[in-house]
Amino acid sequence: MLVGILLFALNDVLGKWLVSTYSVGQLLLIRSAAALAVLAPLLWRRGLRPLFKVERPGVQILRVTLTSAEVYFFYFAVMYMPLADTMTYWLAAPIYVAALSPFLLGEKVGWRRWTAIFIGFCGVLVALEPSSATLSAPALISIVGSLCFAFMMISGRTLRGTPDLTLVFWQTAGAGLLGAITAPIGWVTPSGRDFLLLALLGVVAMLAHVCINRSLKLAPAATLVPFQYTLLVWALVFGWLFFGDVPRPNILIGAAIIVSAGLFIFFREQKVKKAG
Repeated sequence: MLVGILLFALNDVLGKWLVSTYSVGQLLLIRSAAALAVLAPLLWRRGLRPLFKVERPGVQILRVTLTSAEVYFFYFAVMYMPLADTMTYWLAAPIYVAALSPFLLGEKVGWRRWTAIFIGFCGVLVALEPSSATLSAPALISIVGSLCFAFMMISGRTLRGTPDLTLVFWQTAGAGLLGAITAPIGWVTPSGRDFLLLALLGVVAMLAHVCINRSLKLAPAATLVPFQYTLLVWALVFGWLFFGDVPRPNILIGAAIIVSAGLFIFFREQKVKKAG
């Protein structure tokens, strides 16, 4: 899990560096093509027919749309914002999921989790520090992107019968399609080195998914999920190391509140499931 999270952090650093030269659409197109190339042997061995026999096609299409929008918004946000700022908003997604699950999934949420959800939203407000100066387009896009991520997680809960390979293929293909549509806008022909780095994004992301999926087979989710918050630590370290970003105090305070609320919600859900 820790290696997978580190790979995701390195992927984000490389993506932030590349979007300073290339458009988000161009990045998504080449990144997705490389990821599909890595998936090709697995798909060939398994056969293509299962990819088109999926449960709840409407929800599948919605999930692919949300995934594509979420990754597009993420790379757009890191183009203008420090990594730690962007990651703070994305780590609030589990709080949004907890808040929406009673209405969209019919899950019961008790007063303790509602309290943690409220505190988590306060953490988002502290990090956002709403004012005419801080409510910038990238910050608002970060909020929208994290909401897309939350809805994607919710839709994934309703697709438990779909194999992981099928989910990964369609979300990668969807991001590639969005990249192909938007890549001509501001196209910059990459050098050979940059083309390899753009392709490396897709390969590193695939390796990160492999590590995390493998960890979830070796240990319970309750043991592993808290480690996902090390992503924020890496964002702080790499943001300072590679880009000279020094996080504002409100970001650090907001991030601490969000992480604390998210961990409480997660462990409370585990306790309720065990009691049930």
